[in-house]
Amino acid sequence: MAAVDTSAQKFGPIWLAPGISKANMWTLMYAAFFTIGLLTFVGVGTPYVMNAVLQIPPEEQGTVSGNLVFWTEITSILMFGPVGVMVDRFGRKALYVVGFLLMGAGYALYPLAGSVTELTLFRIIYALGIATCTGVLATVVTDYPQEATRGKAVAIVGMMNGLGVAILNIVLGSLPKRFSDAGLDDATAGEYTHFIVAGLCVLTAIVVGIGLKGGRSPQHDERQPAKVIVREALKAATNPRIALSYGAAFIARGDLVILGTFLTLWATNAGVSAGLDLPEASKAGTRIFVIAQSAALLWIGAVVFLLDKLNRVTALAWCMGLASIGYLGMGFVTNPLEAIDLPLIILLGIGQISAFLGSQALVGQEAPVQQRGAVIGGFNTSGAVGILFCSVVGGYLFDAVSPAGPFVLVGAINFVVFIAALYVRAKAPGRMPGEGGGGVAFH
Repeated sequence: MAAVDTSAQKFGPIWLAPGISKANMWTLMYAAFFTIGLLTFVGVGTPYVMNAVLQIPPEEQGTVSGNLVFWTEITSILMFGPVGVMVDRFGRKALYVVGFLLMGAGYALYPLAGSVTELTLFRIIYALGIATCTGVLATVVTDYPQEATRGKAVAIVGMMNGLGVAILNIVLGSLPKRFSDAGLDDATAGEYTHFIVAGLCVLTAIVVGIGLKGGRSPQHDERQPAKVIVREALKAATNPRIALSYGAAFIARGDLVILGTFLTLWATNAGVSAGLDLPEASKAGTRIFVIAQSAALLWIGAVVFLLDKLNRVTALAWCMGLASIGYLGMGFVTNPLEAIDLPLIILLGIGQISAFLGSQALVGQEAPVQQRGAVIGGFNTSGAVGILFCSVVGGYLFDAVSPAGPFVLVGAINFVVFIAALYVRAKAPGRMPGEGGGGVAFH
C-alpha cells in the first residue's frame, strides 16, 4: 500500500493530497453531484423541446435524437486534447467555471430553437460545456486524494455522480408539470424549466469558482502527440485482455447513450400516445429513467464486490452477460410506462452499470504504467466510436423499426463481447485482483 503523508488533511476515510483542504474536497463533492446530474438532464429536455417547441413528428424523433448525440460526441472528441492542455495552462478552477457557464448557455438557448439546425447548434454549445466539465472533474478527482485512499475517493465521487443523476432528474423533470399546472402552456413551461437548469449551472460555476483550489498544478503531464498515442494504444492491444477492454468500451459507453437518450424519449412518447399531456408525459418518462438509474446506483456495491473477488475477465463476462440480458429484454417491452415491464427497466439499469464498471476495471488492471495514457486513450476512443455508432444506428432503428430497436442492437453487441470474454478467459485469463502487475485502480 502506498505511503500516507499524515501531515495533510483527512476527509472522512480519504487522505487528501498536501495543499488540499476539506473545503476543496467538499466543493468537489458538490461539483460531482451537479456535473453529471445537470448534464444528463438533456435526455429529459430534448424530447420535451422536440414535442412542445419544434413539434417534430414522433416517427422522426429517434433519428433527430441520434444525430444530436452524434454531434455531442464529435464535439467531445475534438475537445478532449484542448481541455487537457488548458487545464494545465489555466488551472482546474477556471476551466470548471467556463465549462458550467457553457453548459448553462446551451440549456438557456435550447428551448429557443426554431429549427433542428438551431437545436443542433445549441447542443454543440452544451457539448463544449460537458466536455470541459467532465474533463476537469476527472482531473480533480485524480489531484485531490493521496494514492493510498484514491479508490475510496473515486467510489465516493461515483456515488455523488449517481445521486446527482437520480435526484436532479426527479426534481427538474417534474418542473414542466408544475408550470403547466400553474397555467403556462407547454412551450413556456419547457422554457422556464430550462432557464432554471441554466441557473443551476451558473450557481455551480460560482461555487466551484470559490471552493476549488486555485492556481495551476505544479505537476504537468507530458502529453504525447496524437499519432504516438494511437500507435501505442494499438500496440498494447496485442494483449488480448486490453483488446477485450477496448471492445467492451465500445458498447459499454454506447449502453449509457441508448439508456439516457432513447429510454426517456420512448417513455415520453408512450405517455403522449396514452393521452397524457406533454408535461405529465415528460414527468413519467423522467421517472422511468430515474428508476433505471436508481437500480444502477444500488447495484454498484454488488458489481464492485464481483470485480474484487473474481478474475477481471471472468467478472467482465458476467457484466456483459447481465448487460446483454438487460438490453435484449427491452425487446419484450411494448410500453415502458406499464408496471408489468418495471422489472425489465430495473434489469436494464443493472446491465448498463455492470458493463460500464466491468470494462473500466479490466482496462485499469491491464494498462501498463509506461503506456497507461495511451491505453486509456485507446479505451476512451473506442468508447467514443461506440457512442457515434449506437446513436446514429440506434436513432434510425427507433424510427424505422421499433422504439425497442436501439436496445436490441446494444444487447446483441453486448452478447458478442460476452462471447469474446469467455474466449479470452479460456485462452489468456490474466491475474487475479490484488496480484502483482502494472495496472491501476479504475477511475
